[in-house]
Amino acid sequence: MAITLRRDAIKVLMNQIKYYVAGERFQSLGPVLHDTLSYSSNATQYIFDAGQPTAETHPQVVAAGEITPGITEQEFIRRRKKLLELLPEKSLIIMTSAPVKMMTDVVPYPFRQDADYLYFTGCQQPGGIAVLNHEFGLCMFMPDSKPEEEIWTGQVAGTYAALNTFKADQTFSISKVNELLPDMIRKAHRLYHNHSMASSRYVDLPAFKNALNESKVHDLCRYTHEARWIKSQSEINMMRLSAAVTSQALLQTMLVSKAHPHEHILAATMEYECKIRGAQRMAFHPVVGGGANGSVIHYSRNDQQIKEGEMVLMDVGCEIYGYVSDLTRTWPPCGSFSPAQQELYELILETSNECLKLCKPGASLHQIHTHSVQILSKGFKELGILKNTMNLSHSYRNLNPTSIGHYLGMDVHDCSSVSGDRPLQPGIVITIEPGVYIPANSSVPERFRGIGIRIEDEVLITDSGHEVLTASVPKEIKHIQSLLR
Repeated sequence: MAITLRRDAIKVLMNQIKYYVAGERFQSLGPVLHDTLSYSSNATQYIFDAGQPTAETHPQVVAAGEITPGITEQEFIRRRKKLLELLPEKSLIIMTSAPVKMMTDVVPYPFRQDADYLYFTGCQQPGGIAVLNHEFGLCMFMPDSKPEEEIWTGQVAGTYAALNTFKADQTFSISKVNELLPDMIRKAHRLYHNHSMASSRYVDLPAFKNALNESKVHDLCRYTHEARWIKSQSEINMMRLSAAVTSQALLQTMLVSKAHPHEHILAATMEYECKIRGAQRMAFHPVVGGGANGSVIHYSRNDQQIKEGEMVLMDVGCEIYGYVSDLTRTWPPCGSFSPAQQELYELILETSNECLKLCKPGASLHQIHTHSVQILSKGFKELGILKNTMNLSHSYRNLNPTSIGHYLGMDVHDCSSVSGDRPLQPGIVITIEPGVYIPANSSVPERFRGIGIRIEDEVLITDSGHEVLTASVPKEIKHIQSLLR
């Protein structure tokens, strides 16, 4: 069978022959072909495959000049420059990709990249180590191509992809780590890495252990979270898209709930509706709590039928190419709130609306939280479910132990090392999520027992105030009842 090469594949090959990688010229065409070209759907053609969507392989998703959907090459370069500006001279940064986690012996869980590694490299695959400093910029150690493994798992990004797809300044095979990284570590005055993602590939090196003993090793997260805290316009666009997909999916799920009031059906419907709209995965396991299950904040079983007259609390979110959403609504699938449900719901709704008014530059999450506690405490007392006891704060936490919100972005609890006391700025995305969680065995008045309610919205801080990214999902009682009827 004759094999033809696309013109752009030939250009890729010729450019690759000219490259020096790790200071060495490729000696044969075999490794070049294997590292840069793979079969297309037409078996007579080869096309470049970086192991993840690119403008060449997925033009419907990734535009020319982008590394990941919506995020350009230049933005990734600016991100790395910004991170280096936060650190002292002679600093060395080591970031590792997330490990593959196994469900059983040979069955992996779906892979999700570490947010920091993805944010600064754009690489969505496991097996790599990225090293960054002021002197040489970004150096990526990439996994080696193994044909016997690729027949099971598919193409992986190698050194060519590091240079041409991810725009690294230098690249080496991962097998060179033991040889090259120790000298980089010894030359650094300070070493920064993510403790939670530390890999034995470098922490077991004598040079790293010596740096640790000399107190030269520091946690990188406070700097990466600082860099990621304020979203660029491109990131905001991705956040809007993720929020829109989750909002549309939840609306469809609410419509299904009256005919199919089962937690597992609503969870499955939500995931289906997100994925057919382009989500790669759910941002977290959906919380679908019917009746008293709604009072379990991170309820995950999703295996109960929702009885007539009970409410269901759904806390859901999806991920669109690295950016997540987080949204909660509570409603009665039957279409009508009981008097007790309505009293509590109106208090949570009032708190939501009042807290949203505070969402603007200069305010802080802690200030908004304090305001929410004041509103809820007053309301709980008026309803008779919070007594004037000596330990009022403890009694309040029994009803709501959560914060009013958190930062949101590439992770659900994004940039967690950034204090909630920091004044909010335009480009920051947060959640506002007041709630009440009353177990069935609580000592509150009987009509309120077994009720869990949360109303959660995504909020973008803007120059003039805020924008609610999930505003299309109804939360007013009259609107919910109208939708369900």
